[in-house]
This record gives sequence, structure tokens and C-alpha cells, in this order.
Amino acid sequence: MSEHKPTVVLVHGAFADSSSWNGVVERLQSHGHSVVCASNPLRGLSKDSDYVRQLVQSIEGPVILCGHSYGGSVISNAAHGLDHVKALVFVAAFLPDEGESAVALSEKFPGSTLGETLRSVPVTLPDGSRAADLYIDKSAFHQQFAADVPETTTAVMAATQRPVADAALAEPASAPAWSDIPSWVLVATEDRNIPAQAQIFMAERAKATVVTVDASHAVAVSRPGDVARLIDEAVQATG
Repeated sequence: MSEHKPTVVLVHGAFADSSSWNGVVERLQSHGHSVVCASNPLRGLSKDSDYVRQLVQSIEGPVILCGHSYGGSVISNAAHGLDHVKALVFVAAFLPDEGESAVALSEKFPGSTLGETLRSVPVTLPDGSRAADLYIDKSAFHQQFAADVPETTTAVMAATQRPVADAALAEPASAPAWSDIPSWVLVATEDRNIPAQAQIFMAERAKATVVTVDASHAVAVSRPGDVARLIDEAVQATG
């Protein structure tokens, strides 16, 4: 790969998997971009960030790192100090400052209805300790997560959703990469997981380039063209 052609790394968030990026990947590949989707473990912010960081470190040449939802927290942690990460793109995502958690940021402004839709499943970890995995209740998934996506599609998304460990959403972030790396933010105005007001607050704090889209939290599924265009802008601006 040419040292001048970046690789776009996409990191999904909670209650989703890499297939949520399919429409974005198709568009980016049609524009000639090399794309990698990270399978976010969703076990804990530091663990997930280490996993993504190692993946990014394995890639030669510049990287454009993009995260959705909780994946925004992950990429901001993971990219800190990595010189070959040239841009961060946050899609309906968290941009935590040091010491902030996803839970705290989602509650900073009114509007999130996620908590009342969650189903907690007790799990035993390999070390024998107890924890809880969080799912969005299938009956609420369409309205909560992806109201602008056809219900036939959201039924599949609800059935295949990846649970997130409750501790991951409550774990405080480390020093943010967005303080040193140019950032782009897509704000989903109809987001019921992360209120648009919270997304705008975080974007302005990071001095990011911002676009707003009338879309649900699942904007990468409902509006993949808008997401791909923003990533294209980040590539062109930092290329």
C-alpha cells in the first residue's frame, strides 16, 4: 500500500456488530479506500481500546479511525499517541474527556431513553467473578435504536445484537486522542441513545468539524452515504 493512501478502520459500538457498517464499507470501497472493520469486544473500555489499538498498530501507513456510539470512546482511547492515525471520525458517538464515562455523558443532557429499554443478563467471567451483559429488549429495538430503518431489517439487527458489559459503559476514559488528532463528527439529530445536544457539546469541545443528519442512532445503516461522505472528507483533508 502506498504510504499516501490511508486505511479506514471502522469500530462498531454496543448492541451492534461489524455488519452495521456494510453500506458504508461498500461506498468507501467503491471510492477506492482500503477498509478494515474491527470486531469490538464490548467487554471493557480499556480492554476494548487495547484490542483496537493493536489492530491499528498492525496496519502500515496512515489510518483514518472511525467509531460509532461507544466505539467513539474506544477509538479516542486507542489512538492516543499513535502518530499514523491522521483523523478521527465519530458517528453518533461518544467523545469522552479523561475521566468521563459513556453513562455519564449520555445523562449529561435530557433525551436518552436507552436505560428503560435495556435487559440485563447475569454472566460469570473466566476469573469466576459476576458481571452483567446489557441488551436492548427486542420489542423496543426498532424505536430505540433504528427508527428510520425498515422493521424487517431492525428485527434482524435486534436478534443479532452484540451485548455490552455494563462495566464498559461506566468505565472512565483515559487521555483523549481527539485533543491532538483532527476530528470529524456526525450528529444524528433523532438519536434516542445519545442525545443530539450531548453529541454537539462533545463535538464543539473537541473543536471538530461537524455535520448534522436527521437520523436515528443507527445512522450508518439508515444513511450510509452521509457517513461515507464524512469519512471521505476526513481522508481528503488529511491526505
